[in-house]
Amino acid sequence: MFQNQSAVMPKSEPAPLPEHQFEMVRHTLFGTLTAVRNTIALLHKLNYAEPNDWSKPLPTGRPNEVMAILTKRVRVD
Repeated sequence: MFQNQSAVMPKSEPAPLPEHQFEMVRHTLFGTLTAVRNTIALLHKLNYAEPNDWSKPLPTGRPNEVMAILTKRVRVD
């Protein structure tokens, strides 16, 4: 009365996803601690990078200036 579903519907393999090329890019922010933190928050809000992906703010040796670094894989086609 009931048929085995696998006999009725042939199994098909999913189509392979296209291969993409990726490269690494490095972003560096320089500014006051407030400006660097605000920029990191803005890039997160724009869904570009997670705040935890950035380095901790590092002093540059200049008064009131820090830097933060982000290394990110980006797709290049």
